[in-house]
Amino acid sequence: MVALIVKTSENHNTLSANTFSWKTVLNPRSLLFMVLGTLCAVVAIKGFMIPNHFLDGGITGIAILIYEFTHINVAIPLLILNLPFIWIGYKKVGKNFAASALLAIVLLAIFMVLVPVPMITQEKVLIAVFGGFFMGLGIGFVIRAGGVIDGLEVIADYTHKKSGITPAEIIMAINTLIFLIVAFKLGLDKAMYSILTFFTAIQVSHYVVDGFEEFTALTVISRKDDEIKDLIVNRFNKAISVYKGERGYLPGQFEVKNDVDIIVAVVTRLEIQKIKEAIFECDPTAFIYVQRIKDVGGGVVSRTQSH
Repeated sequence: MVALIVKTSENHNTLSANTFSWKTVLNPRSLLFMVLGTLCAVVAIKGFMIPNHFLDGGITGIAILIYEFTHINVAIPLLILNLPFIWIGYKKVGKNFAASALLAIVLLAIFMVLVPVPMITQEKVLIAVFGGFFMGLGIGFVIRAGGVIDGLEVIADYTHKKSGITPAEIIMAINTLIFLIVAFKLGLDKAMYSILTFFTAIQVSHYVVDGFEEFTALTVISRKDDEIKDLIVNRFNKAISVYKGERGYLPGQFEVKNDVDIIVAVVTRLEIQKIKEAIFECDPTAFIYVQRIKDVGGGVVSRTQSH
């Protein structure tokens, strides 16, 4: 499992790391996401992974490994193994994050004990895909609630500060060790299917966190820059930034150049195609490129259209 604490929630980002607020941790929206997320994780673990001896990565994978060796209820190692990382998160990220993470992990442990989930399928591909799908939903919903259900990312970031090794490298090293143990104890095929489960969970969690509203930067260089500005701002109701630049410098015509306004707008991926089509209708020779934005904050990202 992978936890993306960089994007804990909108609420977490608006408060100082040293400011604790129960309203932030226990607001209805966060609680709804947290309950949905932990229930999805329970379905993945109890309905797909444990009955078929499949693993995820991170602390969840270690907890399932402990269960495979000792048959201790998975909820116990899940809770105990995450506690040190919650403490590190409290020191590194803040009180709200630590409280949300603790609440999410406690809910996960309680639901693991109380919520009955039958084995859903024994088909290996379906286990890997849908087990990872439900786990990714769980991770993503809990992240949107402001917490995590796996402490691996916290310790990876902490180790990165001490050693210079990137969090991604640390996570990969730990998960590689987990999957090697799986291959040795449960067989190579189970290890490979567990890797597929882990990969699916990562992709789904990214999608849930970013959602349909994932932001991208749309950059336009056009000789009709004033018309493009008017189109983006007034027709599509998007704020823009403008850089002063030059266009030209084409092969064979290097000496030809013109001053131009370079227009940048932050849009969602659902809006990109219709905005590009409108721009090309205005100027078929416009140069457009799109960049994914990992995070965005401040300024005017979007406005509500007034009627």
